[in-house]
Amino acid sequence: MNLTLIWQWLFYSFCLITLIQIFYYLFFFLRLALYSSKHRSNSQTHPVSVIICARDEAANLAKNLPGALVQQYSTTHEVIVVDDNSFDDSKYLLEEFRKEFKQLHVVELKQEAKLIPGKKFPLSIGIKTAKYEIVLLTDADCVPATEHWIEKMQETYDEQTEIVLGYGAYHKKRGLLNLLIRWETFHTALQYLSYALAHIPYMGVGRNLSYKKEIFYRHKGFSAHNNIPSGDDDLFINMAATRKNTRINIDPDSFTLSQPANTWGDWAKQKSRHLSTGKYYKPLHKFLLGLYSFTHFLFYPMLAICLYFYGWQWPLVVFGIRFLIQSLVFYPSMKKLKTLDLYPWFLFIDIGMFFYYLLFALALVKKPKPAWK
Repeated sequence: MNLTLIWQWLFYSFCLITLIQIFYYLFFFLRLALYSSKHRSNSQTHPVSVIICARDEAANLAKNLPGALVQQYSTTHEVIVVDDNSFDDSKYLLEEFRKEFKQLHVVELKQEAKLIPGKKFPLSIGIKTAKYEIVLLTDADCVPATEHWIEKMQETYDEQTEIVLGYGAYHKKRGLLNLLIRWETFHTALQYLSYALAHIPYMGVGRNLSYKKEIFYRHKGFSAHNNIPSGDDDLFINMAATRKNTRINIDPDSFTLSQPANTWGDWAKQKSRHLSTGKYYKPLHKFLLGLYSFTHFLFYPMLAICLYFYGWQWPLVVFGIRFLIQSLVFYPSMKKLKTLDLYPWFLFIDIGMFFYYLLFALALVKKPKPAWK
């Protein structure tokens, strides 16, 4: 075959990859960029049960639990902390909190659940203990961004809504690792929030997630994937969410904030654990997410090959079109999610995503470890 023809086919392949990427930006991600919540003249308030599972989290509870306990919410609510076999001072710390905050209820687990690794058993106990139909989930290392977190998350519910997907951000710190963690968090949110807006919800994050107890019982809790340590958030939503019963909330008052990993190793373990559940998603979700990741992974290597062998003019034009669309989608999306400081860096991090996919590809086939921390 003529070499010129080979380079032409490579360029056409690069164009196809770019076209697929542009499809995702315009069909999915643009929805978040243009999203504005509908104004509701009559907002009904609902009783809410906040549930936090903790294992040896005394330090995090001391720092973050007050944020859930001092919420400005006039309607009946409770905060349930499930102390899952902790060996630290969590018990005594929670006893002190209970003296001051009557809405705090503590469930102390003293025995490990057999054959149910991870967080699913303590979370199931917390949901069964909850007095109210709407449960609002977060983690011990998370703190509500404002005192209106409960109010804003619950007001998303209407007659059809059974699931509300929130945004769980990470605290901003100095350094490259923090930049990458917050970018990856934004990039993940861009996907699951946009898919939900496209009526194809596929996941939520346990740092900020709400649903009704009825849907939990209707799907028999986590029984379909009790053997998998992770997935108490994304696998349950992947199973239970539909085009009609799921809504998102990106009001800044509804955000939660978490402490990011301090070392590259901790972050790698965390991401590997989260990514390992992706292979259990529904086929449509795996296809859509896989096609996006695969074309994203190939984009810059193909660009480099085309620039070297095909000539620089047309490959740069194709690159420029995608870059322009990215710029127009990322700016309003980052503004909505309060991550606009990432905007000047998005091209460099987007190039670096090639290595991200390379490093974490093994997580898609690796068996998850049984620990939930």
